[in-house]
Amino acid sequence: MRDVQAARGAALTDRPKRTALLAAVAAVVLVLDILTKVWVVAELEGQRQLEYGQLLIRVTRNPGAAFSFAEGATVLFTLVAIIVIAVIVRVSTRLRSVGWALSLGLLLGGASGNLVDRLLRSPGVGRGEVVDFLDFQVWPSFNVADSGIVVGGLLAVLLSFRNVEFDGTRTSKAA
Repeated sequence: MRDVQAARGAALTDRPKRTALLAAVAAVVLVLDILTKVWVVAELEGQRQLEYGQLLIRVTRNPGAAFSFAEGATVLFTLVAIIVIAVIVRVSTRLRSVGWALSLGLLLGGASGNLVDRLLRSPGVGRGEVVDFLDFQVWPSFNVADSGIVVGGLLAVLLSFRNVEFDGTRTSKAA
């Protein structure tokens, strides 16, 4: 039994950490989010909107959470984003799963993108409104960061249902 555990532990330590993948995915989401928000604010805010079939690209400001929920709790959402970022950074030290690296990278990039808005946009630090601009007219408007959060969250749920651990191993759940 000990030999099996030792072999499994040695195999796990031989797997490369996936921190770099997580960081790269987060950086891509964050940069895309910032660039698209800068572009839409500079080009479209207060002036016009672009229409591509059902897709409208127009600037809206969201002081709340998803779907403008809890608009008076902007400071709380700022703190939650900081906590989420801290937890992901802490978990990344033992990350060896490609799937979890992608999931957490998307979540980290998305949380960071919306946190940048909360910290730097009006009406003030920690109370800034998030810029949303993608509107399919059947769903509340959103941005690149929101997309990263949703896709990362869905991937996390899928990995959890498949019993994939952060270290890449699979656990079997007793019935």
